[in-house]
Amino acid sequence: MHHSRLVPLAALALAVTTTGWSPAAPPGPPTASATHMRGQGHIRDPGSVFPTPQVTRQRDDFVTVTRTVTVVTGHDPDAPALRATRQALRAAGAQRIVTAETEHTGPTQHSGRSGDRAGQLTVRLGEDTRGGLGSEGYALTMGGGSRHSAGHIVLAGHDGTGTYYAAQSLRQVLPASRHPGIRVRGLTMRDWPATRSRGVIQGFYGTAWSQRAQLDQLDYYGAHKLNTYLYSPKDDPYLRERWRDPYPRRRLADLAELVERAGARHVDFGYALSPGLSVCYSSAADAKALTEKLASMWRIGVRTFVIPLDDISYTEWNCAEDGERFGTGGAAAARAHAHLVNTVEKEFIDTHPGAAPLQMVPTEYAGTAPKPYKRELARRLSPDVTVQWTGSDVVSPSVTAAQARKARATFGHPVVLWDNYPVNDYATDRLLLGPYTGRGKDVPEHLEGIVANPMIQPSASKIALGTVADYAWNARAYRPRSSWTASLRELSGGDAGVERALRAFADVNHSSVLDKRQGPGLRTAVRDYWRDERAASGLDAALKRLQNAPAVLDKGLPDRRFLRDARPWLDAARDWARADRTALRMLTAARDGDGERAWQLRRELPQLVERAESHRYVDIDGERIPAVVGEGVLDVFAEDAVAAHDVLLGRTPRPKASTDMGTHQQHTPLRMTDGSDDTWYWNKAPMEKGSYVRIDLRAPRPLGQVRLAMGAPDARDDIIGRGVLEHSADGSHWTRFASFHGEREVTARPPEGTRARYVRARAVADQDALVAVRAFEADGDRGRGGR
Repeated sequence: MHHSRLVPLAALALAVTTTGWSPAAPPGPPTASATHMRGQGHIRDPGSVFPTPQVTRQRDDFVTVTRTVTVVTGHDPDAPALRATRQALRAAGAQRIVTAETEHTGPTQHSGRSGDRAGQLTVRLGEDTRGGLGSEGYALTMGGGSRHSAGHIVLAGHDGTGTYYAAQSLRQVLPASRHPGIRVRGLTMRDWPATRSRGVIQGFYGTAWSQRAQLDQLDYYGAHKLNTYLYSPKDDPYLRERWRDPYPRRRLADLAELVERAGARHVDFGYALSPGLSVCYSSAADAKALTEKLASMWRIGVRTFVIPLDDISYTEWNCAEDGERFGTGGAAAARAHAHLVNTVEKEFIDTHPGAAPLQMVPTEYAGTAPKPYKRELARRLSPDVTVQWTGSDVVSPSVTAAQARKARATFGHPVVLWDNYPVNDYATDRLLLGPYTGRGKDVPEHLEGIVANPMIQPSASKIALGTVADYAWNARAYRPRSSWTASLRELSGGDAGVERALRAFADVNHSSVLDKRQGPGLRTAVRDYWRDERAASGLDAALKRLQNAPAVLDKGLPDRRFLRDARPWLDAARDWARADRTALRMLTAARDGDGERAWQLRRELPQLVERAESHRYVDIDGERIPAVVGEGVLDVFAEDAVAAHDVLLGRTPRPKASTDMGTHQQHTPLRMTDGSDDTWYWNKAPMEKGSYVRIDLRAPRPLGQVRLAMGAPDARDDIIGRGVLEHSADGSHWTRFASFHGEREVTARPPEGTRARYVRARAVADQDALVAVRAFEADGDRGRGGR
């Protein structure tokens, strides 16, 4: 991370004095975001600082941002902090910024020391806030304004990074103004990080980020007090397949630019080299090639290194010598991995003073069970090496302090959480725009750090990464929903209309392994409508907001890259909202007695749904992936509206299909009941015991023959290997009426006189195969009630 060193404390503090102010000189008009309160000054909600500070206290005095501002520094001020402070002051209306040095030349240990201008001012302001701050901590004090003084702002960091972070908070505290004279309520802030290493690991499979996108990300990390960026894109060939080869000159220059930008944002750039696909662990030549590659990164300024050995086989060696030296099995692989990593530490890290402790990613990077690989790795790996761990699973629904403690004990080394959120390389048809959640407030206390793996779409990742930054900085104060709102507001540039549009879009891209709720806001409006049709206007307003969201964002969203990232999903959301509004108008017309209008709208609906399903994302291989949004909400409402229309017409509605499993691309559960064996539902992971597919007949009725057709044209073996058919009247109490084993098509009939509303097919054993369901029918409903 950032290594401690003795630095004159005066160099880590900035004292800002506003000058040239006169009560007779009226301030220029503030921007719309600035609210003046007579006698008090502009008051910012303490929640406007993001990530959430540890301690904030408002004062009774104020500061006025005048036309001319003097920034007093030590002899060697932190350049990024000074630059960020100047930018914050200019954005608040200052037009001339003068920089002056203190006379102090020696180290200062605490505020108030002779010659320390920042210390003198904090004492004058009645504060002594700098003591007790740890690494990267800071104090920000504003106040002292009166009829004759505009007041002072003091930024005091424990180190240069702390002062830089104080400037980032100042940027958010000061309101935007095009003119000098804005008056701001005084405050005192003491702040420090809960997690030592906080950041991002670019570790996904798929299209690597562009140079411009990576530079933009580094700017974002610095502004959000993320101090780590680990470069590990799976599709950089010089990291994996061609790890022995030096980078071409131009590509090396690009990496050097990233390292420089990271340093200018107080972000530690780490380089992760992955030799596992071809390395011979016992080869001295390969060890030398590895250290030479790391040395080339050292020369461009990299000081943090990782050796990932993830996603490789440890049952097959790349050279015969490894089998002879290390043996076979998981423990043998651990011996080989420890040997390689220890060699890198001894021959490279230990010979390069200033290098951060080496990190590695084990092949068994998830879970805490002490299996042979983990036990042997813990025993053999150098104690100074840090291990990266993904939690209980590859993508962990939750992470607890107990799990983190057990991981530390199992690996026998310090642990960094490589958190696979919001990464979407396993779900390239979706954007994951919900907040970071499911992580205990005390988890950071047991970790060396947290690095989040982002999406293939860099700017779209910012919604979730903002919440990751908030959690990692101050986990005990973290609230996922409020943090999500803060992230949306920030990306919206403070424009309320843009924020509403962005929220509507993010809401229908909310679901993930961490939180499976999709469209929680829209789902509420849908639920209210089905409970009381008088809520139709509220549902239509929510759908209209979603339909208009792309146009609003196109016009007003500051981050234009977000629009490019999200375009297929934006277009899909617009068209699904248009289809659902048509379905809603269809029901309204039918209930109002306008049957002809209702039928006209119903005839339009299939084409609208088809258009909504037509949008594609083109992946790294050129494959056109359907852009899925609002799954289980937008698509289901259109289906349910058709069923409700059938009921109004006295027809038997089509059954409603559902599952407790995920969905692969556009193969949604609705395809089990669409009347065609040429379409199918397809899940996205091997089926587990207890998982099911289900149909809802929408009302209890006599149950006749049931047909379950499984397997897809290109996946004939994707069936429920061992399963049962069950029925239920209430969805809670189930009765088995058939079993099956290895069949692609199952037909069964329950006892005569059986009445049920629900039928499900449930797996009774785990299996390696996925499952595809072409049809799930009861009572010969195939093809009835279609759109």
